[in-house]
Amino acid sequence: MKQINLLLTTGLLLIFLPLTSCMKYGPSQTEDFPPGPTGEGLLIINEGNFMYANASLTYYIPGSGKTENEVFFRANGINLGDVAQSLSIFEGNGYIVVNNSGVIFVIDPNTFRLKGSITGLISPRYIHFIDKRKAYVTDLYQEKITIVDPQSFRILGYIPVTGHRSTEKMVQWENFVFVTCWSYDNKILVIDTVTDRVTDSLEVGCQPTDLLLDGNGKIWCAAAGNLYRIDARSRKIEKTFPAQADGARTYLAMNASRDTLYYLNKSLWRMGTDQAATDIAPFIVLDKRTYYGLAVDPVTSHVYVADALDYVQQGKVYRFNTRGVPVDTLTTGVNPGFFCFK
Repeated sequence: MKQINLLLTTGLLLIFLPLTSCMKYGPSQTEDFPPGPTGEGLLIINEGNFMYANASLTYYIPGSGKTENEVFFRANGINLGDVAQSLSIFEGNGYIVVNNSGVIFVIDPNTFRLKGSITGLISPRYIHFIDKRKAYVTDLYQEKITIVDPQSFRILGYIPVTGHRSTEKMVQWENFVFVTCWSYDNKILVIDTVTDRVTDSLEVGCQPTDLLLDGNGKIWCAAAGNLYRIDARSRKIEKTFPAQADGARTYLAMNASRDTLYYLNKSLWRMGTDQAATDIAPFIVLDKRTYYGLAVDPVTSHVYVADALDYVQQGKVYRFNTRGVPVDTLTTGVNPGFFCFK
């Protein structure tokens, strides 16, 4: 669920939230999916529309160009739920965070079969794995981060983040997890993973969203369209790169060697992580469309850009090679916004 949903008033949310907890998901007939090529495959989270419970999961095989839509529903006979937010693969399991349904579905990423779920969440956004028995889950509406056991699917406890209602993306450097606080906020929190407590914070621009760690121990943050490069050890902002298009939502991605940053801000830009300034010309000039997500293949470095179109019809994903040449266009579910490579 992107920032557009924050236009709803608090009063309306209090009315809507109880309805989602009673939502029915099926059942329907199921089908089997043959395992895809070893080590290949892209899973795309399609957000769907708020309160429509039409989130879905798309599977794409880059080598053949084959696309399978609605694979979660087809494999399990139930809908994915209301506003799917993100997907992470850890220890052979895929964890699909479904924001407005307050659940994390755990699947086999090869067959898409449901293995379990983590419930009791309010409005989960992203999951970050500390180890085999502990993970953090950020939240849109509550001033705490949930600690869960990714093996037993149980809630273990909470990390209070008083004064910061909306926690978002996470990256880890040594024993510390950095977390953006984006809804009407301007902070990055620092959590000690040994004590599970917030120990520090730093201030960036308004509405910090994406967060990445490069190969040199530098954290990259997108906030108010600008880019911030932060030294993870000192927790100091080293450089601020002005937005290419002021006010536009910026999406970040990193190549496999983590020495090249890609950022989507109207057009697509590319820069080395040690560059002193952004390139004058964009890497790929894009039309004025509703771009909704960005990813770089960790093996081929091909670039994927998600297009939500009108937020109602099926979305598109555009694939480009390392020279910025279009390779493929695939049709997904409604509002494709998050990518996870197998």
